[in-house]
Amino acid sequence: MIKLGDYNTLTVLRRTEPGIYLSGDERTGDILLPQRYVTPEMYIGQELQVFVYLDQEERIVATTEQPLARVGEFAWLRVAWTNQYGAFLHWGLQKDLFCPFREQKQRMERDKSYIVYVKEDEETHRLMATAKVERYLTLAGPLAHGTAVDCLIWQKTDLGFKVIVDNHYQGQVYDNQVFRPLHSGDRLTAYIDHVRQDGKIDITLQPTGHRHTLDFAEVLLRYLHENDGYCDLGDHSDAALIADRFKVSKKVFKRAVGDLYRRRLIAISPDGSLHLC
Repeated sequence: MIKLGDYNTLTVLRRTEPGIYLSGDERTGDILLPQRYVTPEMYIGQELQVFVYLDQEERIVATTEQPLARVGEFAWLRVAWTNQYGAFLHWGLQKDLFCPFREQKQRMERDKSYIVYVKEDEETHRLMATAKVERYLTLAGPLAHGTAVDCLIWQKTDLGFKVIVDNHYQGQVYDNQVFRPLHSGDRLTAYIDHVRQDGKIDITLQPTGHRHTLDFAEVLLRYLHENDGYCDLGDHSDAALIADRFKVSKKVFKRAVGDLYRRRLIAISPDGSLHLC
């Protein structure tokens, strides 16, 4: 079955002046790959991975271009233009993605970007975007502490940042876990800290536990080697200074110092500064 708004592996059936036709299904019929995407290397019987969507005339077509998001995915998209019906978002294809006024939380403006969810309209089967992303987030089940996840930074809050986790769940990164600039639309690897009773997830931007301590201990050791064996920061240094220089929490810093000290790789001066042994 052809998946509209997604990648499909289709077989080349025949060449025509408008392009080449690919195998579809009973609902779509044969699907045109327009001539602009056809290359001399393509041949009858070849299987191609193509993205299938609707062109400007609402015909089902294929493209070898890669969109910024597929149906069922969240993305940070820029408004290319607007009209009396809504906004049209740039998503990497020749035809922009429509977001009608009813699917906007606030009136979208040209050249501004928004977090949206890509969907197929149930009535018209047209592809569209919605900024009402909360409708499409689900509650998380059991997730192991420290599991690496994909995060899309959603919006700033008084507590930190809302994030979309693994394209399914709502999460929160608290300000005291942020050690670098973050902006809506950023994608990054983060880690499960805690799944709350309401099904929302507390996220940390750093690996948790002993593995992270060991990783940062090597970073700190390399820093000492590159700075004449000396670091003016120590256990009693301000957390903000540690975060600014090393982009880690004071807790992680202290654990790494303790690990290096127990391994007799560093010495700690009375003023708290660190030295290579």
